[in-house]
Amino acid sequence: MIRVTAAVIAEGGRVFIARRKPTARLGGKWEFPGGKIEPGETPEACLRRELREEFDIEATIGETLGRHVHPYDFGAVELIVFRVNAFRGSIRLNDHQEARWVTAENLEGFDFAPADRPFVAMIQAAEIKL
Repeated sequence: MIRVTAAVIAEGGRVFIARRKPTARLGGKWEFPGGKIEPGETPEACLRRELREEFDIEATIGETLGRHVHPYDFGAVELIVFRVNAFRGSIRLNDHQEARWVTAENLEGFDFAPADRPFVAMIQAAEIKL
């Protein structure tokens, strides 16, 4: 089981999403930003580290919004999603092809990684508030 974290960063009724580089695993897919939990690392610490490394932001991690296990051909992924309550810094793309702030209504126009799709649906159904 590969354990990964992801962030729901909401601002002004929009959520931050990022597109993986074409050369990455699941290349070209959109995702809620985050990454793989390292040995000995808490999920919250992982998410803070990943957001710093990938986007140059310092995030305040909030509540857990849910967990989802998805079987990929390379192994099962457990995705743990957190709300980011605030962040400092200007977002810079260090590891993604592009990023956008989008409304819940516009999320369906993006090709998300399968593990992220349940959280897209939760945002669209207003189970996760932006």
